[in-house]
Amino acid sequence: MNSSPSAVAISLFLAVIAVTLAITYWAQKRSRTTSELYAAGGKIKAWQNGWAIAGDLLSASTFLGGIGMVYMAGYDAVVYAFAPLLGFVVMLGFIAGPMRKLGRFTFVDAAATRLSPTPIRLIGALSGLAVSLMYLIGQMLGVGGLIEILFGIPYEAAVVLVGMLMVIYVTFGGMLATTWVQLTKAVLLVFGTSLLAVLALAQTNFSIDELYERAAAVHKLGAGLLQPGGMGLSAIDSASLSIALILGMPGMPHLLMRFFTVPDATTARRSLAICITIVGVVYYIVYFILGAAGVALLAANPAYTDGSGMVPGGSNMVALHLAHFLGGDVLFGLIAAVAFATILAVVAGLTVAAAGSISHDLYAKVIAKENRSEQTEKFVFRVSTVVIGLLGVALGIAFKGQNILFVTGLVFSIGASACFPILIMAMYWSRLTTAGAVAGGATGLALSIGLIVLGPSVWVQILGNATPIMPLSQPAIISAPAAFIVMILVSLVTREAERAIAPA
Repeated sequence: MNSSPSAVAISLFLAVIAVTLAITYWAQKRSRTTSELYAAGGKIKAWQNGWAIAGDLLSASTFLGGIGMVYMAGYDAVVYAFAPLLGFVVMLGFIAGPMRKLGRFTFVDAAATRLSPTPIRLIGALSGLAVSLMYLIGQMLGVGGLIEILFGIPYEAAVVLVGMLMVIYVTFGGMLATTWVQLTKAVLLVFGTSLLAVLALAQTNFSIDELYERAAAVHKLGAGLLQPGGMGLSAIDSASLSIALILGMPGMPHLLMRFFTVPDATTARRSLAICITIVGVVYYIVYFILGAAGVALLAANPAYTDGSGMVPGGSNMVALHLAHFLGGDVLFGLIAAVAFATILAVVAGLTVAAAGSISHDLYAKVIAKENRSEQTEKFVFRVSTVVIGLLGVALGIAFKGQNILFVTGLVFSIGASACFPILIMAMYWSRLTTAGAVAGGATGLALSIGLIVLGPSVWVQILGNATPIMPLSQPAIISAPAAFIVMILVSLVTREAERAIAPA
């Protein structure tokens, strides 16, 4: 593949930026209140919100990381498809409706309804920030490699560019701009992946069997490409990853915020059902067609791989090279633009969630309380957006070289261990106490982050140590149950004490 920038690719790339900035300009005039800034005034329709949630979830980790993970590890990558869909079922059945009735802007609003609000908001906001920042890393990884290939500029400069755009979208357009950027991106992604799938299957006369046979024939794993074990995960690692993805999905703050953008609980459930349909289609295309197509058409192709069989830019860029193989510069440009729109939409949603945690949960509800003004709260939101943008850039550079999908698995571990236990227990267990919720949430947050740092992904690959202190690559199998156990035990011990000091 020619490494020089494609005029078509660059033109489409710049068109995406122009369209998203135009959306932001339009939304800025309609984002005057905190309700409009955080939740688009609660006026988004079910079909719009369904597409926007899909746009929020179908991130660089799904599109770029998913195809790249199949390219590297084969069959094992499908756990990243099935487990999140189960998480969606949990969200649809137990979270969407009740949370829309209880909350206003963030998932912490719902959790704090019947508990002492200040401590719950503190631990909830910290948990939400941890998830959002970790998720940002995956998006920055994708955009760095993408722009590096597209323009030939350094990875670090690419990450800085996206950080700047992210701050502009959220600072000026808020949730309304984010919603329409996500909706537009989701439509583009469904179109782009479907087109790639049709062109890839045309290479094998639309035979899935032939596609898989060709992939197994050229991959280093051989027939093992279609069997479990390609990721080298132990049984306990696989179980831990599944727990993280299933329980982490209904614990993602940027997804939960979307239920406040619609007028009522029924619309929230309806929009989630629309989202599940869209996501299911894209997951099937990515994991069962495009992943195998990347292997079958590129792995033994010297025009796209080096001596080790790896494509330029690493596994995260397999989708782009596949697009170039199937459709030359035009399709490469289109898919690059889709990937870029994907990343922009998700980082905008993450930034709204993170900045909202700071301005709404921490500043407005904990620090200022009754002394705040709406104008000051909006100012804090915008300053927080800049800070989150800087942190996202720094972390994206620090994690350079990691597979996006793997990093996303770590994100879900934090969501499953910190955010989800607080939310589900606050809504469904009447004996939960404030002390129990805080102790359990803090345990899940500290364990999930601490074990990630001590595990192979950070202790060895980032910090350069020889062996990890924590052998598991995914900590959710330890941190999530620990959060629930501590929450229950502390609540049982403190229930009478909290009842005694409660106001009559």
